[in-house]
Amino acid sequence: MTVFKALGLIGLLGVAGTSTLPAIAGPPFRTDDPEPVERGHLELYVFGAGQWRGGDRAGVGPALEFNYGILPDTQFHVVLPAAYDHPEGMPGRAGLGDTEIGVKFRFLHETDVLPQIGVFPMVEVPTGRAESGLGAGHTQVYLPVWVQKSWGPWTTYGGYGWWRNPGAGQRNWSYAGWLLQREVSGSLTLGAEVFRNTAPGDLDPASSGFNAGGIVNLSDKHHLLFSVGRTVSGVHQTQAYLGYQLTMEAPTALSKRLHPNG
Repeated sequence: MTVFKALGLIGLLGVAGTSTLPAIAGPPFRTDDPEPVERGHLELYVFGAGQWRGGDRAGVGPALEFNYGILPDTQFHVVLPAAYDHPEGMPGRAGLGDTEIGVKFRFLHETDVLPQIGVFPMVEVPTGRAESGLGAGHTQVYLPVWVQKSWGPWTTYGGYGWWRNPGAGQRNWSYAGWLLQREVSGSLTLGAEVFRNTAPGDLDPASSGFNAGGIVNLSDKHHLLFSVGRTVSGVHQTQAYLGYQLTMEAPTALSKRLHPNG
């Protein structure tokens, strides 16, 4: 599959994908890891994420995610999504979704005995139209802690996060998830996660679920990410993610502007 074919599928997933999409913390999964992008390097994702429940479908895509290593053990993060919402029996609506901004900081490095640990606070800025189902309509804050340990081709990570979710009929809620993945070869990594979140609103129940997916390394710089899964309690739905990732050292001009002192 070429990069351009992958990008075409990503756009289709975004518009094929219940009105509130959870954050994709560690692409292609919901659960994240504590490892930031290396200083002076960047990651760029173009992705689509959708979820389906009966005749209802919603999603984001194409969406753009940018991560940059601004300092040792510190990463800047922003997501700019196009959102889509199509309740069963009603017209579909599309437009800009909520903007996500965050900073990942690793404060403990992994050793033979200890895991690496980091935090990744994020703010969801209400740039999407809430009345059209494209945004929350208020500023949300996410405060997670992530832990990771590796041995040989195996890596496991997970953690817990708390969401501040203000607004009429909304509740502050929490998320917990854990993932196990294996590097099958130099070009393929596969993994699976389980997760649980408490009720985010008066009409939205707590839910548990799983996702399975992987990363295909098309080259040193180009990568394809995918996952699919279901919730098994609360609202039963199917969710999927498909994304293209570019990893590289930042261009010299950008690096000099952001790091004038080296």
